[in-house]
Amino acid sequence: MERSLVLIKPDAMQRGLAGIIVSRLEKLGLKLVAIKMLHPDKALAQRHYAVHKGKPFYDSLVNYISSAPIIACVFEGKQAVEVIRKAMGATDPAKAEAGTIRGDFGLDIERNTIHGSDSVATAEEEIRLFFTEDEILSY
Repeated sequence: MERSLVLIKPDAMQRGLAGIIVSRLEKLGLKLVAIKMLHPDKALAQRHYAVHKGKPFYDSLVNYISSAPIIACVFEGKQAVEVIRKAMGATDPAKAEAGTIRGDFGLDIERNTIHGSDSVATAEEEIRLFFTEDEILSY
């Protein structure tokens, strides 16, 4: 089974959308195997977005994700990364289809409600940033 990290971003938390987002992903047949609420510090945000270091939007991403509490989740399932990417929709909510999480709830390209790993390899790295192996439960 494949695993993917999902982050429910500050804009979604502030608008009370966490339960709806988790529910949407579970309804797609994905199993929630880890979840925690945290307020990421700048160091964690910088490690998470390290791939974007040097890009013009890097500092803004780091500042945004560390601005308020988020929920980090690990979902498991067949082709979990692909299923989650499709459910999220395009990064820019203005370009995301209706019925996708970003299309329905995203505010703008930065405050787009949700992060999901973009590959299995990235998912493995991202999951290790937010969870220990003991915090991921199989059932």
